[in-house]
Amino acid sequence: MSTSSIRVRFAPSPTGMMHLGGVRTALMNYLFALQKNGIFIIRIEDTDTERNYDPQATGIINDILWLGLHYQHGPVVSGPDAPYFQSERTSIYQTHLTQLISNKFVYRCFCTSLELEKKRERQIALKQPPRYDKTCLKLSDQEIQKQLDKQVPFIWRMKFESDKSVTIHDLSHGIINFEFKNFSDFPLTRQDGSFTFIFANFVDDLTMKITHVIRGEDHLTNTACQAALYQAFEAPLPVFWHLPIICNVEGKKLSKRDFGFSLRDLKDTGYLPQAINNYLATIGGGTLDNQILALPELARSFDFNKIHATGQVKYDVEKLKWFNHKWINELNPQELYDQTIEFIKNEFPQTTSIPRDTLTVLLQAIKPNMTTLADAAELLRFYFVRTLIQKETFTSHIDSAFIQQIATVLTESINEVAHPETYIDKIKDLAKINNIPVKVLYTALRLCLTGTLGGPTLATILYILGESESRIRIVYLINQITK
Repeated sequence: MSTSSIRVRFAPSPTGMMHLGGVRTALMNYLFALQKNGIFIIRIEDTDTERNYDPQATGIINDILWLGLHYQHGPVVSGPDAPYFQSERTSIYQTHLTQLISNKFVYRCFCTSLELEKKRERQIALKQPPRYDKTCLKLSDQEIQKQLDKQVPFIWRMKFESDKSVTIHDLSHGIINFEFKNFSDFPLTRQDGSFTFIFANFVDDLTMKITHVIRGEDHLTNTACQAALYQAFEAPLPVFWHLPIICNVEGKKLSKRDFGFSLRDLKDTGYLPQAINNYLATIGGGTLDNQILALPELARSFDFNKIHATGQVKYDVEKLKWFNHKWINELNPQELYDQTIEFIKNEFPQTTSIPRDTLTVLLQAIKPNMTTLADAAELLRFYFVRTLIQKETFTSHIDSAFIQQIATVLTESINEVAHPETYIDKIKDLAKINNIPVKVLYTALRLCLTGTLGGPTLATILYILGESESRIRIVYLINQITK
């Protein structure tokens, strides 16, 4: 198959917000298409109208574009296979169902949900595999007509020939053979006439000429059914890649209770799309390890021939933070300002009166200490809020044995505070003279200037605050600890 004919798709359902598993599926489809010079398609599986959280999939599409996963065909951009919403493709599904009916691959099933559940419970009680017992396949034409005359609701079921099988190629699992005797005759429609996910999904892949189906491991059980449909239409099967399920640190499937399950969690707390993409591309195969790579580089470097055949991978938020820190440091001054300004404004409305150039300089000073964009507000709190350290707070962090010497050093060096580098050298020398560990003195000065134990270097803090503000805070501390 030439790479120019490669076609992949991401088919989310608008029944909720984008979650990390969906993001990874979209990313892998995008990277595969980009590497192979193929087509990346977005289509929306919106037939579950009662649960549709975002009927027009506006949020999903915006998320995909925010991640930089630009698609060639799909909603908004359109394409030769439109429409791209399943709710608008009913006639296409009906045409394919009619063909299956004509070729006798399907049959009507009049069993009610209650009847099916009772059969299932009985099979489980007898320790038998719970699957449909083909009751309605055995109905005569007269019995079927009798049910139709009474207007008994029915569904169409795909008929599995128990002596047949189908083989698929999966990029992570290799060759997989499905024997039809192990599967139930599955529904293609619901009693209201709508089409099931398995059938609509198959028809869309068939008509859109999808060559590679890249989706989550949880869809592997659907694959035998869809492969049987390809066989019924005498169509070539796509290559599959069932991605391992993303789990939390306890090995359980990631859920809404886990931070980062939703893409909104990550966006709202200041994770960059570059970092999210970079991290997700490193888990579950591809041998990328800890390389800091943008999307084009990820596509060039990802090895689709070296994919882990594992059912799950663990989501490591600390590793994601590491990637985010690295990507923040890749931002130029203007990009960093644009990415962080809203986080700072939300915390400190007075930001609007501060010149952009000033904030840009401040952000560059704290950039090495940022893990997320939201960190900017906390790291700059000492700039917006004057924290005057009380003696009780100070002595809770500093050994009281050094209090008097610290006061002496700060008093003797105060006139150098206008020159941060000189000031730091001065207090370092004075620390030795007064027998104070330099680390203790630095901690004391940091508390004095910022009210915290972390953040930028002391010289940077002094530059940011300026001589006047630095002097006010240092003098206040001296007065506090010499009372």
